[in-house]
Amino acid sequence: MTHIKASITGIQGYVPDYVLTNAELETMVATNDEWIVSRTGIKERRILKGEGLGSSHMGAEAVKGLLEKTNTSPKEIDLLICATTTPDFVFPCTANLICDMVGIRNVGSFDIQAACSGFLYALTLGSQFIETGKYKKVIVVGSDKMSAIVDYTDRKTCILFGDGAGAVLLEADTEGYGIIDSLIKSDGAGYPYLNQKAGGSRYPPSHETIDNRLHYVYQDGAQVFKFAVTNMADVSAEIMERNGLKGSDVAWLVPHQANRRIIEATANRMNVGMDKVMVNIQKYGNTTAATIPLCLWDYESQLKKGDNLILAAFGGGFTWGSIYLKWAYQG
Repeated sequence: MTHIKASITGIQGYVPDYVLTNAELETMVATNDEWIVSRTGIKERRILKGEGLGSSHMGAEAVKGLLEKTNTSPKEIDLLICATTTPDFVFPCTANLICDMVGIRNVGSFDIQAACSGFLYALTLGSQFIETGKYKKVIVVGSDKMSAIVDYTDRKTCILFGDGAGAVLLEADTEGYGIIDSLIKSDGAGYPYLNQKAGGSRYPPSHETIDNRLHYVYQDGAQVFKFAVTNMADVSAEIMERNGLKGSDVAWLVPHQANRRIIEATANRMNVGMDKVMVNIQKYGNTTAATIPLCLWDYESQLKKGDNLILAAFGGGFTWGSIYLKWAYQG
């Protein structure tokens, strides 16, 4: 019996038009371009403007582009999964909204919330539906409007985040391409270091939570840096080892775009040169669940059929993971 792999057969990204530069941030908080670039590698980030526009808007734009690019009808899609930390609403889920906006009807759709690791979690889950033969075409979306939960008076966090979305089409492959292996992990003890304190069922919105600015991203940068470098590198090394891969076998490392220093430290621990690392943090910042698909979109033209890719991410929770895949088409 031929073993089925879930293969990425198309990739599309979307970023808003508005560019928030470091120069503009200098007018908002006590910071400067040199300080931001030296600590994060970020020069600018995109911000979604417009009343009533949320993560679903960006996700839908990415999916529309993906369907057109792959010459796929909405009627052909069997399932849509959206990874997001910034859903439009508590309910309905953002995946439901995206399906409605692009004309995908009567299929399963749901959200996954694993912070910056969300896209890897969603990709791992989506691949299972393809591998079992249950579905033929699955879309996985990563979309986050981080500007909605960023405190632009906090210079430690407002410099980091941007808005964006990316979507991939998964289909069956029997020639050895696609997702070969995946690892997803978590440790809830990391909760105090990266979170949004209020707005959920534990601390619902109130005058007190709003006055105390508890609806914004909180991050203990030093702790997050330490855990991110260790766990992203360890899980990537683990997936490489159990698949017999050395650094020289990897065509591209596709890391979550949280911080240039984290990316470099992770690559160094994996013995992968920076010439083989996808980096676009300088123009988008940290778009949370959208960073990895946006990297694949940006670098698509450089990808070759059969390339070994290692995807790695780390996020609040803590959550982290890695995926080993063989790219299925010529960029």
